[in-house]
Amino acid sequence: MKSTKILNDPVYGFITIPSELIFSIIDHPYFQRLRRIKQLGLTDFVYPGALHTRFHHAIGAMHLMSITLDNLRNKGNEISDKEYEAALIAILLHDIGHGPFSHALEFSLLKDIPHESLSLLVIDLLNRQFNGQLDLALRIFKNLYERKFFHQLVSSQLDIDRLDYLQRDCFFTGVSEGTIGADRIIKMMDIKNDQLVVEEKGIYSIENFLNARRLMYWQVYLHKTTVSAEKMLINLIKRGKHVQQAGTRLSGTEEFTHFLDHDYTLEDFKNSDALLKMFLALDDFDIWGAIKLWKNNDDYVIKNISQMFLHRNLFKINLSNDAFQEEELEGMREKTLKNLNIDESDLPYFFNHGSISNHAYVAKERILILTKKGQIIDLAQAADLPNIKAMSKIVKKHYVCRAKNLTL
Repeated sequence: MKSTKILNDPVYGFITIPSELIFSIIDHPYFQRLRRIKQLGLTDFVYPGALHTRFHHAIGAMHLMSITLDNLRNKGNEISDKEYEAALIAILLHDIGHGPFSHALEFSLLKDIPHESLSLLVIDLLNRQFNGQLDLALRIFKNLYERKFFHQLVSSQLDIDRLDYLQRDCFFTGVSEGTIGADRIIKMMDIKNDQLVVEEKGIYSIENFLNARRLMYWQVYLHKTTVSAEKMLINLIKRGKHVQQAGTRLSGTEEFTHFLDHDYTLEDFKNSDALLKMFLALDDFDIWGAIKLWKNNDDYVIKNISQMFLHRNLFKINLSNDAFQEEELEGMREKTLKNLNIDESDLPYFFNHGSISNHAYVAKERILILTKKGQIIDLAQAADLPNIKAMSKIVKKHYVCRAKNLTL
């Protein structure tokens, strides 16, 4: 590069873009699109500062990856310049397949297509556009590279993705309980038998990391108000698809209305670069633009939920550790029908129930500890960490959310 490119990040300070190839990837329209997709979807309805984007997160993750690889090199692990750059590209592009509002519309606007699968297709598409320069990054992303620790740094229970988003989400939400010692965790990382390990003296930092992640899930990612807002948005998109596919044309961008018209599968995306490129034209602004246009739509459901969104008139939500009994649900259904004075056929758009769950540590996807004696043991086997065993259990909560009143 003619001059070193530097970004000023609010979490880490100055971040250097280390190569011409990486700068070209960041400058690409597919990556610039991440500026228009919020990292935490609708969480700013709860925490007003949560307006950071997938672009922020991807750049931050790349920065942490460079620090981690430098640290591993300093401990005598051989990492070539080619591997170094490929690992940075893999983490930089790990979220490139996210659609509008990140996770909120992953299974409604599209048909059961996780963002990881789309990220893989986008990286492959970019690799062809960059004449194969992303080959190694693609192999690392797919876990096909023989040095497996590179993939663990991109995707595992202790990956660079999590280290960045926990710090970044704490910063922008102001939720200090999720604070982690990422610097110390990175300093404690090493490679043994081609596996990512953490030195034994870093074990309490890992415990704090897992506990912080658990707290962030219940306090931020699965906050009941966020769950309520996401259910409203999902219901609005479902109704939009139903109305559009029944023959009524809705206002919106060409790309957005196209995806309302069709229920595509992952195979459809694999077989069509044109379809993938159309998806890569979508961002949060398509949805918000449509909501503003739909607030005066002739369809009763679309008009009401759009106005409720714009006025932040969110569904009332109840959480319980136990499943709701059918009699309770029926009573709430009847109350919702009466309060809203709506047809029973419209009730599913204003009344939902289900469950949310989280476990901080998945035992089958292990975090490995390197003991002072040189042994490699699973984190959960550490005798003085009963909290880890507790965190391995799935915590499930049941919810009912329903419209209290309509805006109209």
